[in-house]
Amino acid sequence: MSQATPSDVAFSPTVKAIQQQKGSRRAYARQEEAGGWPDHIDPGMAAFIGAQTSVFLGTASAEGQPYIQHRGGPPGFLKVLDSKTLGFADFAGNRQYITLGNLADNPKAFLFLIDYTHRRRVKIWGTARMVEGDEPLLRRLMPEHYKARPERALLFDVAALDINCPQHIPQRFEAADVSAALAARDQRIAELEGELERLRRA
Repeated sequence: MSQATPSDVAFSPTVKAIQQQKGSRRAYARQEEAGGWPDHIDPGMAAFIGAQTSVFLGTASAEGQPYIQHRGGPPGFLKVLDSKTLGFADFAGNRQYITLGNLADNPKAFLFLIDYTHRRRVKIWGTARMVEGDEPLLRRLMPEHYKARPERALLFDVAALDINCPQHIPQRFEAADVSAALAARDQRIAELEGELERLRRA
């Protein structure tokens, strides 16, 4: 019997059987023998997580019905609390409480992070829980000067993570980054035009 590895959270026996059938099991088995996927957040991953402004949180009901919820905020709203724990302030929303209900019945959860600018995506498996009424924790998680009303905290315990290749990820840029690049270009154009005018006068 093979030793358990972090990727077993995603590679069930059925998945492994299909990998064997389709010809990819050998490569993944070698990866597992070398330690498999990471099961903690290292400094490089912490920097990537801290730069995100948008994440997707997957949960499922007790019956297995999946649900994906978007969460966003300024860079750093998704915080690395330690090498195994992530957290964010859960802001007031449309009051459906699907994620809240799902996690009450089934703590298994999934985070999907995608950086379109650098064409990088990260998948994180684990368990999550909502924490109500912990004001010190909420203050720690709440982004500074961000105009939103936090209702509770979400804590995510990391079991495994996988970094995918950039294939098929379209490259997109944040509006603020595009605006800054255009402003720098316009300033440079103005400087060159002024220099050209001085040369003409000379």
